[in-house]
Amino acid sequence: MTKVKDGDNSKQHQWLTFLKNHAKYIVGIDFVVVRTVFFKAIYVFVAISHDRRKILHFAVTANPHSQWAIQQLRETFAFDETTKYVIRDNDKIFSDDFKLHIENFGLEDTPTAPRSPWQNPIAERVLGTLRRECLDHMIILNEKHLHSVLDEYINDYYNVSRTHMSLEKDSPVPRPAQANGKIVSKPILGGLHHIYSRVA
Repeated sequence: MTKVKDGDNSKQHQWLTFLKNHAKYIVGIDFVVVRTVFFKAIYVFVAISHDRRKILHFAVTANPHSQWAIQQLRETFAFDETTKYVIRDNDKIFSDDFKLHIENFGLEDTPTAPRSPWQNPIAERVLGTLRRECLDHMIILNEKHLHSVLDEYINDYYNVSRTHMSLEKDSPVPRPAQANGKIVSKPILGGLHHIYSRVA
């Protein structure tokens, strides 16, 4: 695959075409830093499918290192038979051993060019979504609390209920349209978000 230099419009077009044509086979991975109420940094690993915008895996730690990141690869791709490309940035945590493990899963390691976050757009966008729709509204106490908050947001709301324009207003995990029954509301994260459904 052609490596893209930031600012090269021709190669940028090639990269975006690649992302579009291979979306079904691409997973983007990235990290976001969250500060606790005591200003301690906690790191969140996120792996997201380009095809359905589904968050496949997340994990949190206050002490990120290469072996921890490799374990997240195992938990993301151990039973994955669809993914072919892993898009990531050039963070130092992605060591040579980490890159080797990507290849050991039969995947193609696809790093972005330096200072080019637009080359991993789905992962970058979901990190922004996590901040705007969840983390900016929560006071995080510690790792356990952050994991609990993200677990509820991702698994009870984002993956199964939050709609996406690119999915024709469906959620990452497809859900059938409901036409009959009383509308009920289920609060998520104490009412920060709600899931609406119909019951007979």
